[in-house]
Amino acid sequence: MTETESTQKNFSWFPARVRFGQEIKIKEALDKLGIESFIPTESRKNYRGKVRLHPVIPALVFIRSTKKQATDLRVVNQLPQSYLFDSAAHRMMVVPDKQMADFQKVLDMSMQEGGLVETVVEPGAKVRVTKGPLRGVEGFVIQVTGKCYVVVSLLGSVFTKAQVPRAYLEMR
Repeated sequence: MTETESTQKNFSWFPARVRFGQEIKIKEALDKLGIESFIPTESRKNYRGKVRLHPVIPALVFIRSTKKQATDLRVVNQLPQSYLFDSAAHRMMVVPDKQMADFQKVLDMSMQEGGLVETVVEPGAKVRVTKGPLRGVEGFVIQVTGKCYVVVSLLGSVFTKAQVPRAYLEMR
């Protein structure tokens, strides 16, 4: 195992709250520091007709780093963010890599169909996608107006869905 691989094992996704409207600026600052981050965005035209990226989850940035690096961002680099806290476990919330990858895949696919699910999704059968561009994604299946969708959630409160042929799904 190389040094980079062992270091990568200590990396996690930390959801962080930022001031409303500052999501893109925080991401740019993280990019300059060489820190991976993710903001679910969509392209929108502003009042002048110029297309800009717009966050679809207000005031939230996902930061992939070590725990020490994440905590140093606020103290050392003075980035104005605060991490979501899991009060039951008494620690910063962490999104597993697989869950984040699945969420990103489904979100990319779903932006053509409206993006995030705006209401809480009642969990159905747990499934894995076996074919197509979403192969390997795990989530829950729902059916809306005769169409089959795979739904992926983050932190139990942010949901996204993408249409998938029923034949591409296997029960978990």
